[in-house]
Amino acid sequence: MAFDVLEIRKEFPILQRSVHNKSLVYLDNAATTQKPQAVIDAMVDYYSNYNSNVHRGAHQLADQATRSYEAARDTVAEFINANSRSEVIWSAGTTESINIVACGLAKLLKPSDQVLVTQMEHHANLVTWQQACKASGATLVIAPINDAGELMIEQYAQLINSHTRLASLPHASNALGTINPIKSLIKTIRDHSNNYALVMIDGAQSIAHCDVDVQDLDCDFYAFSSHKFYGPTGLGVLWGKEALLQDWPVWQTGGEMISHVSYQDAQWNTLPYRLEAGTPNICGAIGFAAAINWFTQLDTVAVLAHESKLLALATEMAEDFSGLQIIGSAKQKVPVLSFVMDRGHPADIGFILDRQGIAIRTGHHCAEPLMERLKVPGTARASFALYNTCDEVEQLFIGLKKVREMLA
Repeated sequence: MAFDVLEIRKEFPILQRSVHNKSLVYLDNAATTQKPQAVIDAMVDYYSNYNSNVHRGAHQLADQATRSYEAARDTVAEFINANSRSEVIWSAGTTESINIVACGLAKLLKPSDQVLVTQMEHHANLVTWQQACKASGATLVIAPINDAGELMIEQYAQLINSHTRLASLPHASNALGTINPIKSLIKTIRDHSNNYALVMIDGAQSIAHCDVDVQDLDCDFYAFSSHKFYGPTGLGVLWGKEALLQDWPVWQTGGEMISHVSYQDAQWNTLPYRLEAGTPNICGAIGFAAAINWFTQLDTVAVLAHESKLLALATEMAEDFSGLQIIGSAKQKVPVLSFVMDRGHPADIGFILDRQGIAIRTGHHCAEPLMERLKVPGTARASFALYNTCDEVEQLFIGLKKVREMLA
């Protein structure tokens, strides 16, 4: 289907509303994207017509729910080119997906092992490994970035050795927009660790803006969330290589993830269910599949070109805006513009923009150590999606002029 941003916008009910008597300009897409009517309809259809638990119900509703739920897993597996549907593990989001890996790894790490992360991590991909290292006695190693917010590749490679048990890094930074060259980095990790290191990729910010082929990347784990890809909240994916996941230490115990239970012991189920305890987010999975199906009908090349155009325009206008400093000037970025101004704390900027109907994000963006590295208390962050327009970018900077006037 051809890409027409004005037509696309009609498919998002929330974009038609007003905020403070102003037309909504939604520029907080790195936090969560809005949902097209196709996703909303799929979720309403589930709750209205076949709401049921999955897998064991002996009735038609359960059968229909199970088929739709498992079809959603197939949709995800195809979208990321998984080798097998069993490699797609449902979670509550990227954070839980990372925790599934970390909790298992904490049982496998030795005190002589090292876990490598970067200075640009979201807390979910930093604190999680901090705790895994504390539990095991392993060492957490932090790879540096430069002032542009780019990973320092040579220094990164020098930190990898035969003790590196896991390297975890973002495909794209949520706070800066930086896209890391993960395919080449994965090869570097393999080579420098003599294939001892596992590789975990935080794909929360990349899944909607980059072509993700997990087989081509050759990582071991890849995590992402539905709600950053036009789907519902509370649903995420952990993809992992089947050879690893089939013996990975279980993360939660309870129903569904078992094959046999006695009062004395339990045996775990096969993949993917051994890592999915309890009643799953059935409606979330169905909604996420609807989001993927909706997205893949678009001209995705045109979508990415449109997003690049928005970021280029925003960057050009920011560079010409007196008193504004862009934070994060990597050569390769997802459509994220983080900045500070010489007048006003980021929270003040966000408040004044909100009164003009413009929604952005402010603060440290769950990346407090990164803000310390960049010597800023936090940033204002405008993040763009396929339904944003060049006119909205211009409205952002009209709004920032108002901020500058009010805080003079």
